[in-house]
Amino acid sequence: MNHYNDDAFNNVIKGLDDDTGPYGIPAHSIPVKPGLTKRGKVAIAVGTGILATTGTIFWQHSSAVEAESQAKQQAIQLENKKLDLEMLKEMNRASAATSKSKDSPEAEQQKQIAACVDTDKGLVGKQMGVTYSSVLADCRAQYQTTSSSMQTAASAEDTNTSGSGGGIGPGGLLAIGGGAAALVAVAAIRGKKTNAA
Repeated sequence: MNHYNDDAFNNVIKGLDDDTGPYGIPAHSIPVKPGLTKRGKVAIAVGTGILATTGTIFWQHSSAVEAESQAKQQAIQLENKKLDLEMLKEMNRASAATSKSKDSPEAEQQKQIAACVDTDKGLVGKQMGVTYSSVLADCRAQYQTTSSSMQTAASAEDTNTSGSGGGIGPGGLLAIGGGAAALVAVAAIRGKKTNAA
């Protein structure tokens, strides 16, 4: 036998070693069943159960949190609607008060005109050329001039403030721009002097 055709060597390489050693049958000669052992099957079953349980608990928790979040959003929307309603009520009260205050100068003016007419209507027919319509026109002219002059003054004041805008005019902007340009020029000149030294 040569070392190329050694049957014992070839059997060991092929895994067909029938020899029992001093420690019994070699491990590679015992047939292995395919699949998992009982321990492996139990471990997989326990792991699957744990994953299913934690997944279910997490899903229930997340759905509860989402429901709570939606309830909070609805409560916030309801509060916003209540605030909007209160704001509208206040705006209506303010507009009613404003309309009453607008009506009160006109009502006061009407009262003054009526008092003037009552005072001067005794002159109708007693003086030449005095009629009820002329007395009414004179009283209206007397009491409307004061309110119209106030309105004219107010509108003139509004046009004065809106015309200027309360801001800086074009001349002011030019002065500010010129000042800024002068500051930049001075800083540039000083920067050159310090770098040259």
